[in-house]
Amino acid sequence: MSDIGWFPLILLSACALGFYDFSKKHAVAGNRVMPVLFLATLCGTLFMMATTACTGHFSEYLFCSWQEWGWIMGKSIIVTASWIAGYFALHDLPISLAAPIRASAPVWTTIGGFVFFHECPRPLQFLGMLVVFAGYYIFSTIGKREGFSFKSRGIRMIIAATLIGAASALYDRYILHVVNLEPNVVQFHFSIDLVALLGLAWIFQKRIPFMHEDAPFRWKWTIPAIGILLIAADFFFFHALHTEGTQVGILSVLRRTSVIVSFACGAWYFGEKDIPKKVCALTLVVIGIIILGFAK
Repeated sequence: MSDIGWFPLILLSACALGFYDFSKKHAVAGNRVMPVLFLATLCGTLFMMATTACTGHFSEYLFCSWQEWGWIMGKSIIVTASWIAGYFALHDLPISLAAPIRASAPVWTTIGGFVFFHECPRPLQFLGMLVVFAGYYIFSTIGKREGFSFKSRGIRMIIAATLIGAASALYDRYILHVVNLEPNVVQFHFSIDLVALLGLAWIFQKRIPFMHEDAPFRWKWTIPAIGILLIAADFFFFHALHTEGTQVGILSVLRRTSVIVSFACGAWYFGEKDIPKKVCALTLVVIGIIILGFAK
């Protein structure tokens, strides 16, 4: 694949991820979080297994060594923690605030990429990231005006989800480029492991104070959509990340253009407030993304 062949892949991943965030907010609004998270993941895993079987690669992806499975299980544990925190945050916060804060993960991913993988962006790419980060900072100040402080569960959960998510992106980079695991094998076993881990978390939910909830569970059409959209987003992301010449920091920033889709859905469907101010911050994010996209 050419040196820019990863670009359409990461944009497709971003679009799927934006609708995924909207589906999550719709599904957890006034609903129990853990059943939504578990069932959505189960639906996505069943969809992935069905499509794998239809393409004739089921047995090919099913078998891996214990060592390879151990690396994949490490990813599954990290993502389980990130998703639980992220879903509870999205339950408590407006999506037009939660999604942009969650999108600040590339800041930490870029720092981690520099520290662990010695990735140094080109000057124009660095400028694009700075503009994106400026937009994220403005979003954080808007959150304070909306009355969300660090003491609230939602803010603490979204910060935790963001930091753990950044660690997950660095871990992906390591197992795909250093350990050289095959992307489809990673996605296949990761999806299965995630169902098991989230099932255990649901069973022991009452023993974990910050996961306490009393709302009744209601089935919504967006629950299966969550899992299917995530499988699609991860499929494009893994293949972009596996392309030679890619940098995890740049890919993570571009993938977070999903905030445009989730932001628009939040403004339109949920009728959230402070939209004009948030549009100004989002404009910076878009400008930064354009700079990144055309940087040579």
